[in-house]
Amino acid sequence: MASRNSRSLRGVFRPSPFISRTLPLAALALASMPPAFAAERTLGFDIPPQALASALNAFADASGMALSYPAELAAGLQSPGVKGQYTPQQALQRLLSASGLTPRTTANGSVTLERAQSSQADVSTLSAVTVSGSRSYGASDPYSKDYAVDKSFAATKTNTPIFETPTSIQVVSRAVMDDQKTTRIKDALENVSGVRANPSLGGGTGFIIRGFRNANVYRNGLMASEAFFGDFDAANLENIEVVKGPAQLYGRTEPGGMINLTTKRGLDTAYYSLEQQFGNYDHYRTQWDAGGPLTADKSLVYRFSGAYQSNGSFRDFVSVDRMVFNPSITWRPSDATDLTLDIEGTDKTAPADFGIPVIGNRPAAIPISRNLGDPNTPVGEQSGVKIGTEINHRFNKDWAIHNRFLASLAEGGTTFVNPGPAFNAAAALNQTTGLMQRNIFRQMTEQEHYAANLDITGKFQTGELKHDLLLGFDFYRTFNKYGGDGRWKSADPALAINIYDPYPSYGIPQATFDNAFATVGDTFGTATNGGIGNRALIYNGWYGVYFQDQITLWDKLHIMGGGRYDWTETGRGNGFDFATAESRVNAFKREDQGFSPKVGIAYELFDELNLYGNWTTSFGANNAPGADGRTFDPQIGEQFEAGIKTRLFDQRLLATLAYFHLEKDNILVNDLSTPDPFDKIANLQRSQGIELDVTGYLSNDFSLIGSYAFTDARILKDYGGTTRGNRLNNVPEHSGSLWLRYDANGYAAKDGFSAGLGGVAAGQREGDNANSFQMPGYVRMDAFLAYKHKIGGSRITAQFNIRNLLDKKYYESTDPDSNVAPALGVYPGAPLTAVGSIRVEY
Repeated sequence: MASRNSRSLRGVFRPSPFISRTLPLAALALASMPPAFAAERTLGFDIPPQALASALNAFADASGMALSYPAELAAGLQSPGVKGQYTPQQALQRLLSASGLTPRTTANGSVTLERAQSSQADVSTLSAVTVSGSRSYGASDPYSKDYAVDKSFAATKTNTPIFETPTSIQVVSRAVMDDQKTTRIKDALENVSGVRANPSLGGGTGFIIRGFRNANVYRNGLMASEAFFGDFDAANLENIEVVKGPAQLYGRTEPGGMINLTTKRGLDTAYYSLEQQFGNYDHYRTQWDAGGPLTADKSLVYRFSGAYQSNGSFRDFVSVDRMVFNPSITWRPSDATDLTLDIEGTDKTAPADFGIPVIGNRPAAIPISRNLGDPNTPVGEQSGVKIGTEINHRFNKDWAIHNRFLASLAEGGTTFVNPGPAFNAAAALNQTTGLMQRNIFRQMTEQEHYAANLDITGKFQTGELKHDLLLGFDFYRTFNKYGGDGRWKSADPALAINIYDPYPSYGIPQATFDNAFATVGDTFGTATNGGIGNRALIYNGWYGVYFQDQITLWDKLHIMGGGRYDWTETGRGNGFDFATAESRVNAFKREDQGFSPKVGIAYELFDELNLYGNWTTSFGANNAPGADGRTFDPQIGEQFEAGIKTRLFDQRLLATLAYFHLEKDNILVNDLSTPDPFDKIANLQRSQGIELDVTGYLSNDFSLIGSYAFTDARILKDYGGTTRGNRLNNVPEHSGSLWLRYDANGYAAKDGFSAGLGGVAAGQREGDNANSFQMPGYVRMDAFLAYKHKIGGSRITAQFNIRNLLDKKYYESTDPDSNVAPALGVYPGAPLTAVGSIRVEY
């Protein structure tokens, strides 16, 4: 996670790159100070002795200057403070005394810090550098407008620079989310190559990464939730990390990649923000963010963020009320130890929406606003709480121990007026007349997820080899309870509706719903005819140990190796009551174990170019029965990846070009030959392709984030069907995005106009694995215009965003929860949507 201490100054003149690389650091403490910095009048400083990072933050606030330095440089260091009248140069020197750090001017004119080293080289004088009055901020600073994030925690658990890590890692920063007015992570991830949202009928969201669906999302390095409760509001997010390929350190991840949400944490400097959004379709959203120190020595800091949103929809009968609140507090009893407590509470009410059906091999030619449910359907409810802790203790500057814990508790109930039979598109919809059969079903869900890990990290050197070592243990345990009332497999002829002229059939009486819910056990048959019932329990227990060594040689060659060993226990049971379901869980538990190795290498040809490659594997237990009651071997994933990373424009623009080849065996898909929708069969799938991601700055005025993906994802073996050679559903062969922001006064300015324009494109996609229908390709354009103005100590930003600027009709995906009949649920994208906002920060 990027630190708040990453700050930068921009200069009008640049020193010679040669001088910048060869000037002895002994002289840099004086020579590298910009003349404007040194010649500035004296100021009054009153910074008490404290942690160096906090002292430097206080210096930046008092001087109006800023520094750019890796956060780990200041970790565990103390500053003697400074009090009196000094120039900023003199004050900074006093703050750094005895720290072993010295300032240096970089090639692009910014001032950074680095460890002092002795040198006998000739002293040269730096070219004149004028420090501008504008101030830019680190990626975790709430004022930051940076698109680029140069470090990632998720890929290595060691906060390694992305440029040095031999895998593809993409990060969507808070600044991108603010500019695009992102409220859910599904929209933010449109900026990343090869990632597509795959929403479900209950309103949750899973994601397809490099062709493979991933229903799980991680939060600060621990698994947080499954897709059914995965609305994932973005109010509390610092950034979103996407690790491409098997995230081998974590276990239970899909081979396509993992998504990690980095949440907001306490601040050393007080900050308050209140934002009000309003838009068409009755969109209203209030969003807040507050944080700062609770004690004078900043040993106790807090953060409290959240949002309340109420909106309608372009879809008939659909409205959403969603609230999320996120308090966080961090206690630092010493410079070596910090403890953080995070809480996330969510509550959502919204109806289920099945989208629209397919006629022939395309989505039905009906208005995308048309809802084939019913306006009287009881609203669905979802609520949950996540409680997380993190403890870090640094034994010294090289060795540390880290412990994280997360409890995710959720419950919900959703009523569906859904096509019926739900798993038989041919029986549910008459392709000639458009008559759709329906039924009523209600599902209740409870989830308990617990996850924890313990990591030890250390740095040491053997000869010329520099090691960054990780040793860890983790566990994950989940209990999911599902219950259903009403009918699912059978249709009620009285509820039939014509998709071309549905209005006479709208308005189901309340008594009809009550009668439907009184039918228990009709979902998959009755107790007397051999039905399996409609109560289900799912259990997963997962333990793993892992290691990783990142070796650096000559400061140019980076080698990463490691492995993970997993022990898993899984069980699933169904019945007409939970007691029966639990007994079947215990009777059919399965245990598996396996080792997953990985290796990667990266070589910096020069400062701007890095070649890398990796071989990684994944291990995932299967938790579903076959038609004959058998269980399945674990899912095994394997990836080969090679690529190029560049950092251009004085290392302010980071780009990754990657080729990957992925295979995953023992993937469970629905067995259509039985009446039990939980019955599974396994197959082998492959995905390969090329991805390009670019993030950062073209100049102080232009920022961008863009992506392109070519993905060839197919079924190699189908052990129970006829889909061999078919393309995977919802995966376009070509897709991409581009977003460009222009700042009239520079990206770090406190005042002035900003504007942005971008687009998202996707080619034709198969709607199901049988490739029986297709969704057409599309291009969607988005834009924004903003003006920010500083009044006293406050900043006011007025912004106007338009999504789908050209009002194009397009379709996002098919419903994964209707996977045996996805032709009954295609989700259209929203037409032109406008959002205005006012934000006050101080």
